[in-house]
Amino acid sequence: MKRYRRSGFLVGVLSLLLVACGPVAVSITGDSGVQAQPVVAAVEGIALPAEIDPASVADLYDSGEITVIDVREAWEYEAGHIPGAALIPLGELAERVDEVPRDRPVVLVCRSDNRSGQALRLLSRQGFDNLSNMMGGMLAWEAAGYATAR
Repeated sequence: MKRYRRSGFLVGVLSLLLVACGPVAVSITGDSGVQAQPVVAAVEGIALPAEIDPASVADLYDSGEITVIDVREAWEYEAGHIPGAALIPLGELAERVDEVPRDRPVVLVCRSDNRSGQALRLLSRQGFDNLSNMMGGMLAWEAAGYATAR
């Protein structure tokens, strides 16, 4: 009986670790004969963290794996933005939610990461689960020396 409890405990702990560490497909069979179910990623392709640094955004964007949406005002966007980033100001986002792709990861950007954090929460409530907020916003992007378009 004691061995059964330990193996059941071990299967439970391993299952929790696997869920916490990200998408991994495994099969574990303990003494009880119960097989743990595979853990499946929520989004096809890459899984983004809730917050992402500018260097990671640059790498992923250059490879074409993500969509970048700038949620600043038009005048801020025109002063300098990530090349190719779409503009959907935060004040218009609720009405333009259909323009945000659901089939690929999306990084939200603003000046400092405050408005993009608000945009992330708004879109999350709309059922989006493929979102990330760029830490430090355009201030961090420019400070790191990445190119901007005007």
